Amino acid sequence: MSMLRPSAKSVSNLMRMVGSSCTCPAHTALGTTHVHGPKCSHRRASAQTPRSEYAFEMATSTVRVGAGATREIGMDLANLKAKRVMVFTDPNIAKLQPLQTVVEALDRARVKYTVYKDVRVEPSDTSFQAAIDAARAYGPDAFVAVGGGSTIDTAKAANLYT
Repeated sequence: MSMLRPSAKSVSNLMRMVGSSCTCPAHTALGTTHVHGPKCSHRRASAQTPRSEYAFEMATSTVRVGAGATREIGMDLANLKAKRVMVFTDPNIAKLQPLQTVVEALDRARVKYTVYKDVRVEPSDTSFQAAIDAARAYGPDAFVAVGGGSTIDTAKAANLYT
């Protein structure tokens, strides 16, 4: 069985992405290549490792991508035993199919939820506070953001301060 080798460009991109903020000793293991970030404390140790193998690590939340993935959110939240979900979106996305798909999935899974539609495109301290107040009043045990970065940031702020 032959071993597939990634292209140099792929490896370079992954190493640049992962290694830019390295502070862990994991990259000093034998057989790894590492692109040193400005805060690396192990420059000499990994400089002696062979360059024939590549290793990288990405610690992330579960990410599901693909056609129909949004329709599974109700099942996912039910599996997490969520009882009160707060869905965040902005007034424009609230009128579109992505929010409707999330709401239908939550209904299908019989997960109780409320939709907060007042996310601002460029959030301010005032809009964050309004979202935090709404979350405190509802008391969610799970948060869902339907939209872009502002929606995600607002949901994270509400989660952090409730």
